[in-house]
Amino acid sequence: MNGAYLGIDTSNYTTSAALYDPSSGCVVSKKKLLPVQKAQCGLRQSDAVFLHVKQLPEVICALRQETGYTVRAVCASSAPRPVDGSYMPAFLVGMCVAQSAALLLNVPYYTCSHQEGHIMAALYSADALSLRSAPFYAFHVSGGTTECLSVIPNETGFLVEKIAGTLDLNAGQLVDRVGVMLGMGFPCGMELDRLAQSYEGKLPPIRVPMKGADCHFSGAQNQCEKLHASGAPDAMVARYAISYIGKAVDNMTAQVLAQYGQRPVVYAGGVMSNSMIRAWMQEKYDGYFAAPAFSSDNAAGVALIGALKDQANE
Repeated sequence: MNGAYLGIDTSNYTTSAALYDPSSGCVVSKKKLLPVQKAQCGLRQSDAVFLHVKQLPEVICALRQETGYTVRAVCASSAPRPVDGSYMPAFLVGMCVAQSAALLLNVPYYTCSHQEGHIMAALYSADALSLRSAPFYAFHVSGGTTECLSVIPNETGFLVEKIAGTLDLNAGQLVDRVGVMLGMGFPCGMELDRLAQSYEGKLPPIRVPMKGADCHFSGAQNQCEKLHASGAPDAMVARYAISYIGKAVDNMTAQVLAQYGQRPVVYAGGVMSNSMIRAWMQEKYDGYFAAPAFSSDNAAGVALIGALKDQANE
């Protein structure tokens, strides 16, 4: 690989780096989860920073061993979202390493938000980069974010405006809290997905409280805790949680399309890699989904945005 763009993302809870070669369209990505102690639902930011400092050289080394390249520019995620005041200390690790590498290599250094990286990774892995020709909607559904965004592409990335979201818990928090309650290791998404698929019985009625296109998730956590305390099968509890999230995303999508008009809908973020939710949304809305490897936190989209910024700067 020659003339590639290096992307770095140090979010909660993944250390990742990727190379994008615009001449071939190829992306090579490496990532490593931050270790979380059993029965815990997350990390303090100070611990996340320490772990990224420890893991990022390992991830970049693994990336370098698979590729022969000349780096044309380096791009790092610098904040969770592209809005004023969006900040998380963990991103400082990726920014410092990226800026240092760019200075050493004498190449340009760029930044973008973690959220924009998710959107770009979804477009790339869904073979939907053509959507950058017109506005679309993007859902970013993860442990730290549950939002529907109005996205207007531009030459350096996207103009993003939040038009719907959660009013309490994020969808990924519900997944992890229910999963940890059921004895799973954090993050719990893949294991909860497998368990939920094994349940084929009836579920209690699912009603998602909505305020316009915004939704609530805290009631779902309460219901899952009640089911678990009453002796309901773990698979039933898992299926209820996943079904609730699917219903919430369904309601949000329907409300957004009704309020703001028809546009293509892109689904990104770790929760959107769930096989059942993906099947439901694709069947009903013909939505575009990131491939599973590009749904969870990754640096691929960051690398692609770096290429856009560099080309616009030439």
